[in-house]
Amino acid sequence: MSTLSANAVTAIPAAESTAALAHFQASLQFETDCSDVAGALSSGSPGFVLLDVRSPALYAQGHVPGAVNLPHGKIVVSKLLDYPSDTLFVTYCAGPHCNGATRGAIRLAQLGRPVKIMSGGVTGWLDEGFELARAAGG
Repeated sequence: MSTLSANAVTAIPAAESTAALAHFQASLQFETDCSDVAGALSSGSPGFVLLDVRSPALYAQGHVPGAVNLPHGKIVVSKLLDYPSDTLFVTYCAGPHCNGATRGAIRLAQLGRPVKIMSGGVTGWLDEGFELARAAGG
């Protein structure tokens, strides 16, 4: 029997496999990744609306192609009237160092809208090798 020395990783035991399975499966109800978003967008019928929740200036400098710019602070009922109530929204922001996607997801959930976050945001998008679109003049 081997004795592992305690460190920050091993000091707290891993969850039982059934608990881990439930946790990781549930996490996909709340988030998706850049590669899956790119694949869905390229299909022509993604089944969601991708929201760039950053400022219009940052959106103009570069955004995921097909994304709609709606800053998280401006997510209100009147901005969503053109979308059926069961529309799935996927939010993203600058990247893992930014909580704008979470703030946008909270606002959408408060309005009773289905929502997921695109993990990684713009940083993840670029890390995956995808290109950004630029708004006219951006």
